[in-house]
Amino acid sequence: MDDFSNPAELALVSQNSPVLVIIEQHVLARTCILNILKKELTGFEIVEMATTSGLNWLSGRDIRLIALNIGHKPITDPSIEESLALLAETCPKASIAVLSNRDDDATASAAMQRGVRGFFPTSIPVEVAIAGLRLVLAGGVYRPLPIVGQNGASGHKAGCPDASDLFGTNEGNGDGRIVPEKPMVDLTPREQHVLEALQLGLPNKLIAVRLNLSENTVKMHIQRIMRKCSAHNRTEAVVRWSRRANGHA
Repeated sequence: MDDFSNPAELALVSQNSPVLVIIEQHVLARTCILNILKKELTGFEIVEMATTSGLNWLSGRDIRLIALNIGHKPITDPSIEESLALLAETCPKASIAVLSNRDDDATASAAMQRGVRGFFPTSIPVEVAIAGLRLVLAGGVYRPLPIVGQNGASGHKAGCPDASDLFGTNEGNGDGRIVPEKPMVDLTPREQHVLEALQLGLPNKLIAVRLNLSENTVKMHIQRIMRKCSAHNRTEAVVRWSRRANGHA
C-alpha cells in the first residue's frame, strides 16, 4: 500500500489551499482524525499519510501544520528524533504538533525543547484538542497542564498555573512579539480560575461545570479578562496574559 493514501484526490484540489497533515500509521485512527478535522477546521486541506515519507507528495504546498502521532514512544526515541528533524528540514514554515499516548510532563517538556508547538496526549477530550490545534494554527503553543496524582486520582495543579507552561512567547515560527496596547490590570482569583480553563481550551459549558458557575457568569468573566488584556477574543487574551506571565509584556 502506498504511504500516501489519497494522491489522486490531492491532485484535484486547489494548489493554493493551506494544508494540514496528519501522520498516523494506523488507518482507522488516521481516518477518524481526518473526518473530525475536516468538520472542525474548515478552510484547510486535510491530508493524511502513514509515515513522513508521504510528504514528498506535498512539495511546494503551503503546509501550515503537521500532526505526528508517536504512540507510546518517548520523544528521545531515535526514530522520533529523526522524524522531527526531517519535518523541520522539509517543512520549515510548518508548525509541528505531536500526538502521544504518554501524558507526563517530562514527555511534553522534551517535545517543546525540540521545537514542537503542540503536545496532545490522546487522553484529552476532542474539544480540547481542537481548541489546542486552533491555537497552534493561530501562532500559539499548546500543551496540557502538568498532572499530579492523589490517591490514584489525577487533577490539575491548584491555583492559576504559570501560563508560560502552556503557551509560547513567539508569534508563529518567527521572533515577533504581541505587545499589549496598554498595561494589563491584575485578574481577580475567580478570573484566574476562568483563565486557567481557557488555557485548557475548554468551552464555556465545561468551564461552568468545572467552576460550578452559570454559563452567563462564565461569559461575564471572559469579557472582563479580554478587557483587562486588551484582547479581541479569548485566544488572544490567553496569549497576551501568557506573555505577561513570562515577562514579555
